[in-house]
Amino acid sequence: MKASIITIGDEILIGQIVDTNSSWIAQQLNLAGIWVDQMLSVGDDRQAITEALQNGLETSELLIFTGGLGPTKDDITVHTFAAFFDSPLVFNQPAFDHLTRFFERLGRSPGEAHRQQCFLPEKATLLPNKMGTAPGMWFDYDGKVVISLPGVPYEMKHLMEKEVLPRLQEKFDVQAVEHRTILTAGEGESRIAERIEAFENQLPDFVKLAYLPNLGQVRLRLTAKGSDTAYLRQVIQHKTEELVNLIPDLVFGYDKETLEEVLGKQLKDRQLTLASAESCTGGLIGHTLTSVPGSSAYYNGGMVVYSNDMKVRHLNVSEETLARYGAVSEETVKEMVSGALKACQSDVVIAVSGIAGPGGGSPEKPVGTIWVAVGNAREIETRKLQLGKDRMLNIRYTATFALNMTRQFVSKHYPYPLC
Repeated sequence: MKASIITIGDEILIGQIVDTNSSWIAQQLNLAGIWVDQMLSVGDDRQAITEALQNGLETSELLIFTGGLGPTKDDITVHTFAAFFDSPLVFNQPAFDHLTRFFERLGRSPGEAHRQQCFLPEKATLLPNKMGTAPGMWFDYDGKVVISLPGVPYEMKHLMEKEVLPRLQEKFDVQAVEHRTILTAGEGESRIAERIEAFENQLPDFVKLAYLPNLGQVRLRLTAKGSDTAYLRQVIQHKTEELVNLIPDLVFGYDKETLEEVLGKQLKDRQLTLASAESCTGGLIGHTLTSVPGSSAYYNGGMVVYSNDMKVRHLNVSEETLARYGAVSEETVKEMVSGALKACQSDVVIAVSGIAGPGGGSPEKPVGTIWVAVGNAREIETRKLQLGKDRMLNIRYTATFALNMTRQFVSKHYPYPLC
């Protein structure tokens, strides 16, 4: 079964807001075994909406529209759908009663525009919207289904979960779909593809592998489709184990886990504490670590030591080291680790220093030169990165790289949890 998702609104086309509705709806449909064939955004224009209806019905069995159901003049979805489905608009008293109760809770009364909002296509099955004023609409059309939902994300999600998905599962016999996402860090997608080429070539036809790269990470998503859910789960589990065994050094988690969550659990299990000493990342590493609830159990804190003077005064980096090797050097980040181990009374420390750009480089140390160090009281490991000239990409990549390097350091030097 194929589906089309169409968002309505000039504000999307001019870039005023980002369309998050389509991606969320696509995820839910995919989990329900419905394949999304296309996504489209159109403006508040009757002809554009009508063409989207016509084209969508040619390729898909299910069309889901969001937007254009409000009480203002630019909300034209209802009138356009009424004309397309040759369905007169009739006043819907239950919809008006719901709208009146909704406004009473706010201490207000509905206006004439809200009353006009309750004239709805006679042929539509209305989907009650407990989160807002505009109901959703369901149209059966030549064996296909067209659904119109509000554009407000929390209203749309409520209707999808409570009304749309249950009705679709009752009406259509859809394929079962099973997913597993393997999370990796440390190599790009092309290098990973080389290492798992034979595995990918031997996958059965009903199992697909997708590469989903992000900054410093690549998600590998296995998807199986068929009629037997239990069998699909068994196949996905087996293929996941096969894949992980090919790249065990790169895999850090599964599905919706994050690198910072995995590192935090790793530290907590081993009863270790962590601190950070940041120069070029300006506190992003500390921010990322503390975005995890309960991170105070293992993250002692950190310092943003941007100037050389701060490195000397707070981390005891020697002036001689800075003068001889510079702030962006292996020697400096090693001394930053040593200083933070004492200053923050932590078991493990991350330290970074670099030239994030776009200026400030030299022939010897061009923009994008970054040094990363992770260490404890016994050993300090270092890595040099040579990145590009985009400042924010350099900062974000360095933070991700440093967290993954810390994960690897902890796995190597603290192989067994103490608890």
